[in-house]
Amino acid sequence: MTTLDDRRASHVGTHLRAWRERRRLSQLELANRADISARHVSFLETGRSNPTRAMLLRLSEHLDIPLRERNALLLAGGFAPAFPEHHLSDVPMASIADAIGKILTAHSPSPAVVVDRHWNLVDANDAVAVLTEGCAAELLEPPVNVLRLSLHPDGMAPRILDLPQWRGHLLDRLRHQIAVTGDEGLRDLLGELEGYPGGAVDAAELPGSLVVPLRIRHHDTVLAFVSTTTMFGTPLDVTVAELAIESFFPADAVTAATLRSSVSSD
Repeated sequence: MTTLDDRRASHVGTHLRAWRERRRLSQLELANRADISARHVSFLETGRSNPTRAMLLRLSEHLDIPLRERNALLLAGGFAPAFPEHHLSDVPMASIADAIGKILTAHSPSPAVVVDRHWNLVDANDAVAVLTEGCAAELLEPPVNVLRLSLHPDGMAPRILDLPQWRGHLLDRLRHQIAVTGDEGLRDLLGELEGYPGGAVDAAELPGSLVVPLRIRHHDTVLAFVSTTTMFGTPLDVTVAELAIESFFPADAVTAATLRSSVSSD
């Protein structure tokens, strides 16, 4: 007779095996990392052993499973989630929200945005208007997806010079994120973006370039940016772990001067 504990062990074991295979680790490699036996890993994956809460958290750490999925793994094993999930407006998030606000303000007059795990806009500074001018109103209605806004034919795409290179760069990043997280929502987004026109070039194939720049028309000027991504270190909250700050820096003197001029004219 199959018990509830047996069903839970089998279910959570399936999840563990999927994450191990996603990380391209053998049972022995995972066992060595977690300092347990390969036999025990096998028993956990097949449901012959019931994992403890501590063991699930231990394996999650060595498999580098995102916090949201660690909570899902714990729930599959019959345990309560270990990591909270707050809104930025919640009291415990006050210091995080304050830090984000200061980063966005300090980065002006250059554009910067804050996005969640699905690339939906969480916050931005005023300088982002330089990038979004002329975009269709419906693409700017919440929730704004910054990848859709960038590559949609009614978004930024018509103003982006070397669109195939920039598009290829964004799609490569999204594919890598899907490989790491297994997120179905991101997979759906990738399918949508791949259907947009514009072509794509693998960023690794670009000759003589250390980074892929964003070059975009702004009135009679071409603005050039390089971008960086900032994540919060050692987060213990699901929301914080999934936030990213995308900052754009001027790649040439013309762009820097144009941005400074836009601030002084306000």
